[in-house]
Amino acid sequence: MTKPGGSSNPLRVAIIGSGPAGFYAAAHLFKASDGAVEVDMFDRLPTPFGLVRFGVAPDHLKIKSVTKVYERTAARPELRFWGNVEFGKHVTLDDLRAHYHCVLFSSGSQSDRKMGIPGEDLARSHAATEFVAWYNGHPDFSERTFDLSVERVAVIGIGNVAVDVARILCRAEQELLESDIADYALAALSKSNIKEVIMLGRRGPAQAAFTNPEVKELAELADADFCVLPEEAALDALSQADLESGGDKSVARKVELLQETSRRIPNGKPKRLTIRFLASPVELLADETGGVARMRMVKNELCRTENGTLRPRPTDRFEEMPIGLLFRSVGYRGLPLPGVPFNDDWGVILNEKGRIVDPESGDALPGLYTSGWIKRGPSGVIGTNKADSVETVNCLLQDVAAGRMITPANPGAAAAEELVRARQPAVFTFEDWKRVDALELERGAKAGRPRVKFTSRREMAAVLGRD
Repeated sequence: MTKPGGSSNPLRVAIIGSGPAGFYAAAHLFKASDGAVEVDMFDRLPTPFGLVRFGVAPDHLKIKSVTKVYERTAARPELRFWGNVEFGKHVTLDDLRAHYHCVLFSSGSQSDRKMGIPGEDLARSHAATEFVAWYNGHPDFSERTFDLSVERVAVIGIGNVAVDVARILCRAEQELLESDIADYALAALSKSNIKEVIMLGRRGPAQAAFTNPEVKELAELADADFCVLPEEAALDALSQADLESGGDKSVARKVELLQETSRRIPNGKPKRLTIRFLASPVELLADETGGVARMRMVKNELCRTENGTLRPRPTDRFEEMPIGLLFRSVGYRGLPLPGVPFNDDWGVILNEKGRIVDPESGDALPGLYTSGWIKRGPSGVIGTNKADSVETVNCLLQDVAAGRMITPANPGAAAAEELVRARQPAVFTFEDWKRVDALELERGAKAGRPRVKFTSRREMAAVLGRD
């Protein structure tokens, strides 16, 4: 076949997922390719930007400003956005192979990991991913309800997502008004009866996954005292030895901040946020209605593994505490896509440096690639996806140069668009999103807020004048 690359024969690439990894991949394709490239970006949601819109906390508006970078990529005439088009439902892998030389999957990690303890599925026990999607106005979660009439909430995990959940639960109404939180979540949280939030980490303060700025942010909450138990802020001998030998200044500062917090006298604010270290839930107990009422947890100690890392080990000391609501935040997990090789143990697409591989032979499948969390697992921050996507796209371009790609029967842009519109007449283009975006900002300005989101496909279609 004639290698694509000229203006009359552009390299046609489909990207599944319009989050950070997808946009970084598209940007690098345009930058690094030495010929003409056309990108069609698909997303099952009407709106682009994935994790930035629906995962980043609504009170972290500065982080969300990264979308301006993605908008510049989306403005290129060589990129088309097909929103509200679901892979596996509206278009299949065979469909894409008929129209594109390469297909890159960047669909993220949409599911959550389980704790694996008795009572985990009781009423009022939820995945943090659901709560995050709900307060961010995700169309698939906008109808969910969470019982905020309880007084004490447990958040299992001390990573970034757990911190976000705990912080949002403790925010004052005025603080929430300064965010782009969904209107229904703002109303529910403003009427919340929650008095105390307990975050539970299975390891110690030196191993906490949250960042130092997040610690400082918790200490500055208008309506909540931030607390750490003095005995749990103190480092064990192994952690102290690692800290002294490792020279990691950010970890040392984090420990210092947490220990300073443990010595602080609470100010008597309406709410209290407490981080508990070296403790793991082992069972959730129900009340007479079948909802979570108590949490039994075990105290841990740290031990050194064969490879030198510190891992928690349960002791014979247990504790029970009353809770009325629980959110587990023990990790995200990717979901398999129809026809795409998947490593179920890891929750990622089976790949080597972004090249999707055959599970039987281990050979790279021509023209199929992946980037982002669905490639490597849920790790890093938004910017981590840039290097990840660059690695994948470099492999893609190497393969194209060597002639290893899909040979599509009909690679024309018009044919692909005809397929998309036939399969999903309710498709959203980037121009459609720009109109929705402008209206959200306009609604926000009228309400004295950064943005007021549309939270359903029906709403978005209505403002575009569609039935």
